[in-house]
Amino acid sequence: MHAESDVYLFVMSIGASAFGGALGMASGIFVVPFLTLFEGVSIHLAVACGIVSVIACFCSSAAPFLRNGLTNIRVAIVLETATTLGALTCVFLAGVLPVPFVQVLFAAILLVSAWQMLQRRRQALVKAPAPVKARESRGRDWATLLRLHATYPDRALGRDVYYRMRRIPVGMLLMYGAGLISALLGIGSGVLKIPALDTALRLPIKVSSATSNFMIDVTAAASGAAYFARGDIEPAIAGPVALGSVIGSVLGARFLMAVSGDRLRLLFVIVIVIVIVALAAQMLQGAFHGSPTLHMT
Repeated sequence: MHAESDVYLFVMSIGASAFGGALGMASGIFVVPFLTLFEGVSIHLAVACGIVSVIACFCSSAAPFLRNGLTNIRVAIVLETATTLGALTCVFLAGVLPVPFVQVLFAAILLVSAWQMLQRRRQALVKAPAPVKARESRGRDWATLLRLHATYPDRALGRDVYYRMRRIPVGMLLMYGAGLISALLGIGSGVLKIPALDTALRLPIKVSSATSNFMIDVTAAASGAAYFARGDIEPAIAGPVALGSVIGSVLGARFLMAVSGDRLRLLFVIVIVIVIVALAAQMLQGAFHGSPTLHMT
């Protein structure tokens, strides 16, 4: 590849990782379409480079999130078990469910999630901020038993914010569905995890993004090893992408910690709409050129 292409890849990966790191989404959802549509890279190499971008992005941004107390590791470990089980179920359903059906289901879920997140944003704008401390729950729910309640520092508010987990069984079910659908479509599950964490479990949007960040990196590391063993990682492409992802993820982490939660939620909804449009384009392309397959990591 030419030096000009390397610059394009580097700049593109900075922007993709900045958005991905701030929103808790896999940066490959931006990297893969760019490589296939504008750089003419084959889908297999593009997906492998997307994995490299995800690993570089989240390895760089995980430290600031952990250091600033935004990542809830307990929540990540509990929910990742359900996501992994959903991904394993895909092994049995792959080839049985038609891809267009799964894409329509995915788009419908995203629309509902976007509406719910906008509703929560409106509620956050009219309600008073949550107190720093809250009374312990009288009931012994799952979140209390697993000690998932915590606090996080919010720079925009200038204080620590206490939050309580809710509806853990519902969250586990949604995480199972996120792992299943993301594995069927070949996309990162962050775009599904954030709405589930935000609307069902009632985590603050900043904690949702940071925790999703931590969860995605674990899955991407395992996938990256498989792609490397198969020889699908092209160093000439993966090098500029990885370097730009490191820089972009640091910028994304700073953006997440500085911006207010309601604005971050609105930005995530906008990205969801863009993903739905991409799905529609993929389905239209498949209608004219055969069965569609979506590969965004």
